[in-house]
Amino acid sequence: LTRRQRILVATTLFGMFFGAGNLIFPVHLGQMAGRNAVVAMIGFIITAVGIPIMGVAAIGNTHSDGLQQLSNKVGKGYGYVFSCLLYLTIGPGFAIPRCATTSFTVGVAPMLGAGASESIALLIFSVIFFAIVLILSLRPGEITVWIGKVITPIFLVFLAILVVTALINPSTSVSDVEPAAGYQTGALSLGFIEGYNTMDAIAGLAFGIVVIDIIRSMGVTDDSDVAKDVLSSGLLTSIPMIVIYVTTILMGTQSRGLFETSENGGIALAQISGHYLGRAGSLVLAVTITCACLKTAIGLVTSCSDAFSRMFPKGLSYRAWAVIFTVLSFLISNFGLSKIISYSLPLLLFLYPLAITLILLALFGNLFHHDRAVYVSVTAFTCVAALFDLAKALPENLKTALHLDGAVGLAEKILPFFDISLGWVLPAFVGLVLGLVIHFAKKQKVA
Repeated sequence: LTRRQRILVATTLFGMFFGAGNLIFPVHLGQMAGRNAVVAMIGFIITAVGIPIMGVAAIGNTHSDGLQQLSNKVGKGYGYVFSCLLYLTIGPGFAIPRCATTSFTVGVAPMLGAGASESIALLIFSVIFFAIVLILSLRPGEITVWIGKVITPIFLVFLAILVVTALINPSTSVSDVEPAAGYQTGALSLGFIEGYNTMDAIAGLAFGIVVIDIIRSMGVTDDSDVAKDVLSSGLLTSIPMIVIYVTTILMGTQSRGLFETSENGGIALAQISGHYLGRAGSLVLAVTITCACLKTAIGLVTSCSDAFSRMFPKGLSYRAWAVIFTVLSFLISNFGLSKIISYSLPLLLFLYPLAITLILLALFGNLFHHDRAVYVSVTAFTCVAALFDLAKALPENLKTALHLDGAVGLAEKILPFFDISLGWVLPAFVGLVLGLVIHFAKKQKVA
């Protein structure tokens, strides 16, 4: 690719990655991390920038035609199950509903009167939001491109104004902000886990094929050249993402001089924008973030519906999947932003380890000739350990109802790093060693 083409690909990839979670979670992380914000920032950037870019590169490196083909290296059945779980998570399960609730929390909720019902207001807003999403998903056209090329840049301009204004007029020094419980000693690992919430690593696996198709449409046909251009475009994408994360995390930390730690990042962003930009500025920010989230929701409904119609060609049509996913997203969005976040974390703690190990195996698979035995061994050990992380993160009432306290207690005793939700790391390494032993034993036998 030429430099101009590479910038175009990087801009497209940035637009696909940048959604609601890319704003609300770094702001909230900054509020909680306090004076340890820089340490937490490192962990957050690893999972919110590094691993997503590696996910896109993994698709290119293995010359796969998409997520399902890549995950088929573990097994065909696993490829279907993992792909479905991943698309449902970045689709109607959590990411699409979060677009609507973030727009409502940042834009509408702060303007409600004291006697207004927030639940009824959310219901009305979500009906309008998802009606537009469904109409445009069933008839994708120039309006989505217009929103992507015009509204999102406008939003980023207003975000830049807000961030710069907040940073040059700090209400307190970062070093004076007391970290929340856990962030006093475990800021790095908590920042790492908080990066899961952006869902960008699993989205990177889904977006990889889109980037590859764009590069091929520009005339690059050799698979090795495509892989190189995917990686270079991904690295270019990481620059603005890192800048936004660093500045918004610092903005969140400094906001503690004005506000207490908020329930979620959407509330924090609304409070900060209201303080620095006033009512008019907050209204403009609300409109632009709603349009940005609307674009993201349309893109996710479109991509998920397309993926399911391809995975199950004898099943429902694209239009039927679009209707189903939009209705599901509408229903889930009315649980509210905080509940969506709390229930999405357990599933993310299960999916992320599987995504991370698949990405790393795909990137370094040439060392063991992408032997299926290695993929199966690593994935099996990781999956078992990740199930314990899922159980631990469930809401307490649900955990008790499912009688999982004993299993979680056992995992705490036998799995290193389980207390920081990284109990899968050692089992994954054991699976890797076992898989490599099997691989080289087979290789020696053949020789």
